[in-house]
Amino acid sequence: MKSLEEIRAYFAGDRFATEAAGAVIEAAEDGYARCTMELTPLHRNARGAVMGGALFTLADFAFAVAANCGGMGVVTLTSQITFLGTAKGDRLIAEARRVKQGRSTGYYTVSIQDELGTAVAEVAGTGFVVQPK
Repeated sequence: MKSLEEIRAYFAGDRFATEAAGAVIEAAEDGYARCTMELTPLHRNARGAVMGGALFTLADFAFAVAANCGGMGVVTLTSQITFLGTAKGDRLIAEARRVKQGRSTGYYTVSIQDELGTAVAEVAGTGFVVQPK
């Protein structure tokens, strides 16, 4: 099992998520990840709400960490986001979980909330294994 520092070092290569959007890996293990994002004016739309693209970036990053930190090479095959509410806090928390893994595909869910516990979005996605363990 890779350490959290090794996982963070590997995913630092996801520069859009980590550098531009500010996503941070807080916890990770095979099939699970918790990632956060501090909200800035860059993440907000003209109305002041968090842009859907910022939410999806965080969700996609958390999915990637959960799906790949165990050694498999997984890419997104499908993904669907449902927006549930407006973030009221200044920090988003995404938790990605593998629900089922088959030989070539896996099903994942990602829940996003703010630090106040406000449900913001749910993502369901299928990953395709391009490189088995």
